[in-house]
Formats: sequence, structure tokens, C-alpha cells
Amino acid sequence: MPGRSDMVYFVGAGGIGMSALARYFNILGKKVAGYDLTRTELTRKLEAEGILITYRDDVREIPVEFKAAGRRQDVLVVYTPAVQRSNKILEYFIDKGYSVVKRSKVLGDLVNQGRGVAIAGTHGKTSVSALVAHLLNRLPGGCNAFLGGIAKNYNSNLLVSQNSDLFVVEADEYDRSFLQLYPSLALITSMDPDHLDVYGSYEEMARGFSGFAGQVNEGGTVICKKGVPVSPPAGGNMRFLSYAAGPDADYCAGNIRILTDGTALFDLTVPGNKYYDLVLGIPGRFNVENAVASAAVALNCGLDEAGIREGLKSFGGILRRFDIRINRPGCVLIDDYAHHPAELEACISATREIYGNRRITGVFQPHLYTRTRDFAAGFARSLEALDDLVLLDIYPAREEPLEGVTSELIFDKVDITSKVMCARQDLPRVIEEMNTDVVIVMGAGNVDVMVEPVMEVLLSKYA
Repeated sequence: MPGRSDMVYFVGAGGIGMSALARYFNILGKKVAGYDLTRTELTRKLEAEGILITYRDDVREIPVEFKAAGRRQDVLVVYTPAVQRSNKILEYFIDKGYSVVKRSKVLGDLVNQGRGVAIAGTHGKTSVSALVAHLLNRLPGGCNAFLGGIAKNYNSNLLVSQNSDLFVVEADEYDRSFLQLYPSLALITSMDPDHLDVYGSYEEMARGFSGFAGQVNEGGTVICKKGVPVSPPAGGNMRFLSYAAGPDADYCAGNIRILTDGTALFDLTVPGNKYYDLVLGIPGRFNVENAVASAAVALNCGLDEAGIREGLKSFGGILRRFDIRINRPGCVLIDDYAHHPAELEACISATREIYGNRRITGVFQPHLYTRTRDFAAGFARSLEALDDLVLLDIYPAREEPLEGVTSELIFDKVDITSKVMCARQDLPRVIEEMNTDVVIVMGAGNVDVMVEPVMEVLLSKYA
């Protein structure tokens, strides 16, 4: 499908997944343009690369060549479910009979033409896929990768190789998007309850993951975190392997040592071999598990021990994934994308392990009304590991408000003394007035734009 189109228009071009696709088609020499609601760092990068982006939902903003009646068959329109059906630009393309396709379908068409390496899981996808891409980039032909975050080693969410048919991609369970993928290798990091607005129940979500695993090509490989309830498909001709940060898995870590800067040393057991004293270049015990998963994928794609060893050590991490922005005595700032109770728990636990008994202040912006409604008690339990909590209003993303669902659902359940609600724009003032030491900013919404103002406040306070 993409190869037949000379022009590609992205409705919602500023999304992390959409922007990677836009950049990919631009590199291929397609004429690329798009719309997004607001100008962001991502859309500015697209513009800098020659992609025309408009921020007005107005049909007149569509470039003339995309609207030429005789060229409609040459235009592919890609949209994301985050864009409302009432969007005027999207509505125009649909009404005029253009080829209008979801992002997940376009991504599937690209990945399925080569050797797909698909990373699935309710959390951990971005961290693992970025590390997998970094490792596979050490193969002679490198790899292609569409990432859900900005990998610091490349300052990009996209890797492109003209010499490889390997495509690393996040397999998103939302809206069952991962069922568009037929990879050669699939890895499943986790399967905690999430997106129940889509699936209705955990059991139905589990069936979705099993369906995804069953779509691996004949003779391919499924690697699954130990304990995740996904079984080998009946009658499938594929290998089914496990990994864990602990023992008793096909790929597992042992002798884990957390260094004073938070990075880790560990031994890696693989089928028929053991690699000693691997160094992981990013902090957090939970990242050891991610490293085991990534190494398992890379080894099954042909990377050798030397490549694994060098790649793990040199990996710089991802923006907004346990991203330590300030690290001084008395003043630490960590930026993290955590937006699920399990992710909050992992982030706070890693912070506690690295910084010990220092005072930890957590800033959390809940993401989605449905997720807040479904997991309020779980969020509260995770946040109780903090010394101080600053809770922001819910970021709605694609959702309309739900009656009675606000951040107070979480706030009222958090059993700690030092907690406060605040509006996002008031966050710098609240942090300035607090007695802080280690501060974590957590959330998948627009709280990220407050990280720089918070940094300025902290650096001024503790200059």
C-alpha cells in the first residue's frame, strides 16, 4: 500500500508513532504533509526535515497537490484513533474517497514485508524496543526501527537501514492494533490489566495477546516474560521461550549488583552458555529485566556476545523513561512516562533503591478517565511509597469526561500525610514552596512540558 502512493498525509502527525512513520516516508522520498493540534518538539523536527505541518483544522490548509482530483489515487492518508472523527481534515479525505488508513495498518504493511521484530506488553514496550534496536544496529546491516520514544543514542524515534529487512516495532495492544502484525519474532514483556475500555475484561485482553502470539510466522519465535499467561499456540510451528530477571527461564539474569550511580552489573544465562559481568548503561533494577529481554531478542536475530556486551553498556536510554535530568546532592529530578500502577511502582522502587532514605516527592498526572476509574485503588497503593505526592488533574487524551471521575478518586485513597492536589500550570510554584530532595515527574500526558520549568525552579533553589 505505501509503495503505491507518491504522497502521504498524516492526520495527527505529532504523535510519537505517527511522527516516526512520517519521517520514514519522507526519507523514502515521498511527499509528506500533515496536521496536528499543537506545535511540539516532534512537529518542529518534522518541519525542519521538510515536512509541511499545519495546526489549523481547516481543509484550506491541505496542500493543493494533495487535493488535486486526478491525484487522489496517489495519496495515502494515515490517521490515529486519537483524532476525533469530527476532525474537518479527516472528514474531507473520507468524504472525497481517499485511501484513509489507520496508523497500525500502515505500520503492519511495512513490517510484514520484512522480518518483523514486534515488542508487546502493557508496559516496557518502548524501553525494550529501543534497546533491541540499539543492539540490532550492531549487526552488519543494522536494522529499521519505529520507536515509541526518543532514543538518546540517536536523538530519534526512527532508525532506517537500506541494507536490512529487520523491522523493530512496538506492538500496541490498544484498539487491538498489534493484530495487524505478522512478525518473525515476538516478545511479550507484561500483561497487566489495561485498556479495559477496549477489551471489556482482562480475559478478553489475554485472548488478544494470545492471538498476537499466534500470528508469528511459521518457524518463528515467541519470547515471553516468565509468568505471563500466554501459552504456545496449538499446532503452531514456532519456538516458545521465556525470560526473567530471576532464575528458571531460558534467558535469565543472576548475580545482579546495583552500583552507586544506579547502573547494574549482572550475569546472563542463555541456552547453552553464560555471559559474566555484563554492564548496563542505564539505571534501575527493572531495566536489568528489560536488558535480559532485549538480549534474548538480539541473540535470536544473530547478534553475538560481543555485540550484546557492547550494546548494553553503550545504551543511553530513552527520553522520559527513568530519565535523570538533575543528579546533585540535595537536588535530583527524574522524568518518567509511568502511567499504570505497575509502572509507578517500578519507577518509585528504582528511585528508592538508588537514593535510599532521601526524601522522594512524586508528581503524577493520571492519564485517561477510564484508566483512572478502573485502577484508582492500584494507583493509590503505588503512590503510597512516596514521601510527598503532588497529584495533577487527569489528562484526557482521546476521551470525553466521565461523570464523577477526577483525580480525587486516587487522591482520597492515598494513605500518606504529605499530599496535595494542584493544577498543571501551578506545578513550578508548588515545587518551589516545598522542601524537596528527590523529585519524580510521572505521567503519559502533557506533564512533560512542565519538566523544564520544574528544572529551573530546582536549580534556582539549590544553586
